[in-house]
Amino acid sequence: MIKGPTGYQHAMSGQGRLQRRILAVKIGLLLSFAILAGRLVQIQVVQSGAYQEMARRQYQARVDLPAARGIIMDRNGKILVSNSMFASFAADPKEAGRDRNDIAVTFAQVFNRPRDVYLTRLRDQDKRFVWLERGVHPALSARIPVRELQGIITVPEAERLYHYEHMAGQLLGHTGVDNSGLSGLELQYDRWLRGNDGYVIMQRDALRHTRLSPEYPRVEPVNGQNLFLTIDAEIQAIVEEELEKGVIRTKAESGLAVMVDPATGAVLAMANFPSFYPARAALLGPAVQRNRVITDSFEPGSVFKVVTASAALENSAVRPGEKIFAENGKYFVPVHGHKPRKIEDTHRHGMMTFQEAMEQSSNIVMAKVATRVGAQTMFTTARAFGFGIQTDLGLDGEIGGNLKKPAQWSATTLHSMAMGYEVAVTPLQLVMAYAAVANGGWLMKPFVVRQVVNAQQEVLLETPQQQIRRVISDSTAHTLTRFFEGVVERGTGTAAKVAGLRVAGKTGTSKKVVNGRYVEGDYTASFVGFFPAEAPKYVCLIMLDNPRMGGYYGGLASAPIFKGVAEKVYAIAERTTGSQQPPTLIAGAGRRLAPDVVNLKVDVASALLASEGYRADVSGNGAVVLSQSPPPGTTVAPGGIVTLRTDDRTVSLPAGYTLVPELRGLSMRRAINRLTNQQLDVSVAGSGTVTGQNPAPGERVRQGTMISLRCAPRSVMATSL
Repeated sequence: MIKGPTGYQHAMSGQGRLQRRILAVKIGLLLSFAILAGRLVQIQVVQSGAYQEMARRQYQARVDLPAARGIIMDRNGKILVSNSMFASFAADPKEAGRDRNDIAVTFAQVFNRPRDVYLTRLRDQDKRFVWLERGVHPALSARIPVRELQGIITVPEAERLYHYEHMAGQLLGHTGVDNSGLSGLELQYDRWLRGNDGYVIMQRDALRHTRLSPEYPRVEPVNGQNLFLTIDAEIQAIVEEELEKGVIRTKAESGLAVMVDPATGAVLAMANFPSFYPARAALLGPAVQRNRVITDSFEPGSVFKVVTASAALENSAVRPGEKIFAENGKYFVPVHGHKPRKIEDTHRHGMMTFQEAMEQSSNIVMAKVATRVGAQTMFTTARAFGFGIQTDLGLDGEIGGNLKKPAQWSATTLHSMAMGYEVAVTPLQLVMAYAAVANGGWLMKPFVVRQVVNAQQEVLLETPQQQIRRVISDSTAHTLTRFFEGVVERGTGTAAKVAGLRVAGKTGTSKKVVNGRYVEGDYTASFVGFFPAEAPKYVCLIMLDNPRMGGYYGGLASAPIFKGVAEKVYAIAERTTGSQQPPTLIAGAGRRLAPDVVNLKVDVASALLASEGYRADVSGNGAVVLSQSPPPGTTVAPGGIVTLRTDDRTVSLPAGYTLVPELRGLSMRRAINRLTNQQLDVSVAGSGTVTGQNPAPGERVRQGTMISLRCAPRSVMATSL
């Protein structure tokens, strides 16, 4: 018989189980404390930075203060692109305190709204941040005495303002919604123009309300730098106007033009049609935004004969008066392994001198001369002129064209290239090649940005004039100039003649290539020339894509456009200097036109005036210039005073009223922009430059008043765009 455990054994067994349980609890507690300690170390040491940042985001709010983008000016200081600085106003109802009623009254008067609208927002004590007005125009924001009102914060908002709308649009480029450059100069010089944004830190409570606190930092924005271009706004306007008329007259698909100073390489005008208004970039496709002067290449046709003639004259392969048989218009060239190639002229010619062949643009004579020159010399000369490589203008998207090396040539390349085929060039390369002839044989590097300057007018970046190489001798350049004068006087370019002005130039017509094949009936028509021929100051290329009306030859389609440009530009040069000399690049002695500084910040406007040699007299204590006297475009002597009015309190204007600005002498577009900025309506009679206005300048009127403008076509003697 087996006996069960005794009472003592039962007791010992129970006590063992209890001890094991206590031990398990102790181990569990130790593990819990170990885990907790580890978690604390992880939070307070390893991940402390992340949790501190999380906490900071919960009780702090950062408000960005955008920098004002730099302004872009032409070579004479006329503002092409600036900023229209808008502002948004907010308030902290608690901080506003006893100023609550004054704030409401002030905003009600300025914005012509009931006072209770603002009082209701300012009485909401549950909020520490409320918006009062958003996107306020400078003319109104300048009337808010922010420093005198407790609890008000101003948040600046910049909007790009293109003063002449579409003028030089593809060159200037455009900005995005974040005010960063997306194309053209706006993109290429974005790091200079954009500046550095500032910020203010605001306190946020448990209810997610934000308010200002003097304990938190505020970093002021640093505005962007300013660009001085080599573009002349008045010349640019002329080129665009004549190009547009020419495209419409010939029913061409598109057109482009570029003008340079041959002695310096400075680009004076660069135009594309259809034009491009940067402020409406979102509504336009990329094809219109493209600056085809540098992004597109084409087979140039007879304008490329400058290379053939230069190679022949420079290497004594032909004499200017030497007679060559032009085969009566048809020439069959033997081609090894193939049937003879036929080369034709537009007109039948027999014996003619080399100069006559250039004047009449004989393909046959050029082919014969190219045989004497040879492939290597032809290639070397073309390369020396800059074909096949980028000009390094400094703009994104520029291509180098296509110039094959002799080893890649076919049996027909030499003769084709002599006539401007089997080679692809950009318009900028072509105009610079002719500029080398006009400059006595020296090829210059083109440039379009003259200087980058800061608000203190310190030059941060300057583009020097740069000689690249001597392409041809001075004597060859002189001979070619005589040839090109003959083209205009009695050759294929007589439509470019200008009375009283010696013009040298060359016509060009080429079939268009689409998908590697020539398209019958599609042509590119070109004319490139320079003037005055005896002392060239301007070189200009006009090119039309597929002209359909009045003839597709360069002499019929493009030469008349060149004539219109040359007539008006030469008249400007005489008006400006009293001689045949063009205006200087930036500053110069004598009286100048006062730059337009309206809507600019006071410090920017003052610095701009100082850079032009003027003194600024600031009237009022606002932040933005509302008007200036003398008005923009007025002739002012160096050292003269320009008065800047910065707020309407100086003239005690009632709420909802403004002063009529001086508009006479401005272009219709500029005048309408000015009136729109001051919240005035406009009616226009005529077109062109404003010659009269009603009511008169300086008259006090209610916002929304109709201002009548009388306009007349701008003559070449006009002093304002």
